Amino acid sequence: MAAITLIEAVTQALAYEMTHDPSVVVLGEDVGVNGGVFRATAGLSAKFGEWRVYDTPLDEMGIAGVTVGLAAQGMKPVAEAQFEGFIYPMMEQIVCHAARMRNRTRGRITCPAVWRAPWGGGIHAPEHHSEANEHLFTNVPGLRVVLPSSPARAYGLLLAAIRDPDPVIFFEPKRIYRQYKEEVPDDGEALPLDVCFVLRDGSDVTFVTWGAQVKECLEAADALAAEGVSVEVIDVATLTPLDFDTIKESVQKTGRCVIVHEAPKTAGFGAEIAARLAEECIYDLLAPVERVTAYDVHTPLYRLEMKQMPSTAQIVAAAKRTLAAS
Repeated sequence: MAAITLIEAVTQALAYEMTHDPSVVVLGEDVGVNGGVFRATAGLSAKFGEWRVYDTPLDEMGIAGVTVGLAAQGMKPVAEAQFEGFIYPMMEQIVCHAARMRNRTRGRITCPAVWRAPWGGGIHAPEHHSEANEHLFTNVPGLRVVLPSSPARAYGLLLAAIRDPDPVIFFEPKRIYRQYKEEVPDDGEALPLDVCFVLRDGSDVTFVTWGAQVKECLEAADALAAEGVSVEVIDVATLTPLDFDTIKESVQKTGRCVIVHEAPKTAGFGAEIAARLAEECIYDLLAPVERVTAYDVHTPLYRLEMKQMPSTAQIVAAAKRTLAAS
């Protein structure tokens, strides 16, 4: 079993589902002949043909609309937005039609579609190419929002997303597309949606995060462990529906929580988690919940890009504040 990168895990999952389910099709700008801007669909057109992997015009709203139509008529389309900043024109079709299909038809028609989008910063790209906008979808009923943080979770969660009978937004943290490799068996085993993954057990403070920031949280946990602080690290993975029970159980054990995400602070998804903790765990908390996030500004050009995103040092400092407060 070879070790593969996250982007290769995405390709592997797509190829597996297309091999075993003829209703799965891939569409988007440059996904066919060129294999996508990040090569996530490389080789699929040659293997499965242009009728199952097809290039579209530069029309994000059209891509989204065709995807809804295909899904409503029994296909399982996997559409790509080249960058998460290009998903804005798709929102009308996703929010007003895909997310409502099951409710609108009282369950007669479902919309088993997936929208993939390279997400987040860290690759020296300009605005619209470096945004973390998952929070725009997390309060839309009928949508799942999934954000993997490793090759293995990208493979298993993408399989689950394609097999899900309802629409899924699948954000891929491009900063770690090729950052490291791990062994991922190509066995078609999906990982569960709607479940948080506890990556590290701890007793003093809980880190709650997702996407590329999992890396910094694990680094911060290692740094704190050297000082005798035990950190539990939770990868949310599926933001909505949220597995709050896992987060709640952890915070009841540790009494402290640091939420880390790459999106801006105001109304980011971390605010929802913090509010739920205040509602349901106020008597378990030994210190105020800390949030380590990006600033409430547009994504800067690459000279300042890494200063916009939460750092390991900032996460360590937030954890120490929770320890000092109690």
